[in-house]
Amino acid sequence: MRSRFIKDEMIYTGAQLNSLYALDTFGVAGDSIVSFIGPVDVSIREIVDIDDQKAGKRIAAPRMLHFIAEHFESDLEKTILRQYLMIDILKDVVNEKIGKPIIRRVGNDLFDNDHKLTITTATASPVSCLFHVGINVIAPDEPTAKAKGLSNYNLDPVVVAPEVLDRYTREIERIALTRCKVRWVE
Repeated sequence: MRSRFIKDEMIYTGAQLNSLYALDTFGVAGDSIVSFIGPVDVSIREIVDIDDQKAGKRIAAPRMLHFIAEHFESDLEKTILRQYLMIDILKDVVNEKIGKPIIRRVGNDLFDNDHKLTITTATASPVSCLFHVGINVIAPDEPTAKAKGLSNYNLDPVVVAPEVLDRYTREIERIALTRCKVRWVE
């Protein structure tokens, strides 16, 4: 499992949730997770959640910390469970840095009371399964959006990202090792 934090800011359009994105763009081969900071502007055409697509939702935010993971297998359910693990890791890191447990996970998203902090989705490609998790750095400034971001807690995404990447990578490696050191039962 390889990870990389990309220092250059870039826009997340949804097109990055594509097989071999980390290899094609950053030279990171194999199971990987990459992270970067930038705005979000996902058109309806790029949305992979059918309910969101049918609702005509456009996903946009001024600045988010993004994580894109790719695992080279075809088990979407396992990828969704990894997505949940990632959300829990992100919640733990943010709560530790805030100094109190105010962020909670509801399904595959993070909330502070009724203010949402994240967007996330998982999907499959012909060669791999992928997920995207984005956490607001700056919350969208829309009257209908109840959102918060890392800036509401004085957290720097450049500090948060490497810790989240490290924890996710270590957890995936622990799972692989645990799987290889147990005997079968009758």
